[in-house]
Amino acid sequence: MSVRLAIVYYSTYGTNHQMASIAAQAATAAGAEVRLLKVPETAPAQVVAGQEAWKAQADKTADIPHATVEDLEWANAYLFSCPTRFGVMASQMRAFIDTLGGFWAKGGLANKAVSAMSSAQNTHGGQEATILSFYTTVFHWGGLVVAPGFTDPCIFKTGGNPYGYSHTQGAPFTDEVQASIGYQARRLVQFAEKISA
Repeated sequence: MSVRLAIVYYSTYGTNHQMASIAAQAATAAGAEVRLLKVPETAPAQVVAGQEAWKAQADKTADIPHATVEDLEWANAYLFSCPTRFGVMASQMRAFIDTLGGFWAKGGLANKAVSAMSSAQNTHGGQEATILSFYTTVFHWGGLVVAPGFTDPCIFKTGGNPYGYSHTQGAPFTDEVQASIGYQARRLVQFAEKISA
């Protein structure tokens, strides 16, 4: 069975959008069928419009479709990416996840390979806690966490986060960063293929 990967992200200023895009390219190159999807914005439109960088990112990604339950039903693997807010996932991502109750109740989220990435304003801004909060949810779903672990030297070159790639806002997307994100995406595809066989 081929891997159908839903990459679901939320991005205020573009960091997680860029991470998700890099992962999508790597997963596609690894043979997966990929849907790059964003979760709906829950902040009031006037708040978004009042911050130039936030509005610019919303305008830039206006053509990217919103994630739906149907997308998650289609996929046999998920990669989530969003910024941390006080050590947990951003409320926009949580709001989307909280719409999945009916699908979860039917067992639709079980037995799927899942990985997560995050970002924060500073190096110790809660990225690891945010990724772990994703995985706590995945455990409730009956999903199968596919973290990068310390399984490739590229993980050490980008900070050594075994739970999932994490980015510090404003840091450049170097070759090492792209390699780390790409590795996580390919590892997810590899395990999803095994699980789905």
